[in-house]
Amino acid sequence: MDLKLVKQLLDLISDSDANEISIEEGNFKLKVKKQSDTPAAHHVQYHVPAQTQPASNPNPSPAETARPGQTEPVSKTEGDIIKSPIVGTFYESPSPDSDPFVKVGDHIEKGQPLCIIEAMKIMNEIESEFSGIIQKIMVSNGSPVEFDQPLFIIKKD
Repeated sequence: MDLKLVKQLLDLISDSDANEISIEEGNFKLKVKKQSDTPAAHHVQYHVPAQTQPASNPNPSPAETARPGQTEPVSKTEGDIIKSPIVGTFYESPSPDSDPFVKVGDHIEKGQPLCIIEAMKIMNEIESEFSGIIQKIMVSNGSPVEFDQPLFIIKKD
């Protein structure tokens, strides 16, 4: 697809009342979401593969117990771990005055947004790769996160 055409489409969307549009042409796919409540101009979605949690360790390493922004050690709850694909700031909701994407005990579906990680003023929406129930949220809102840091523990369906 021609970049000039993409720019024209983006300009038309920004001037319209549409909040979301998806276009597919052959192997080219374009999905645009307009969110006026978020301060960033870009919105990127990451699909994060789940990683199974290791067996409980009676002597957890410092990495398991003392990550920045982490509220509890990883080894206390059973389930699959969703880890951060990037370094940035963790946000539990799309805007400060919105409800969180998920809460402990919520049932989630594959592809459902879990959180946003802001990196270099770009809001990156993190989606679940599977369905299940949120067992634990490992990071508090507004906390910095590192690459590969545990964010959620989810018990698969």
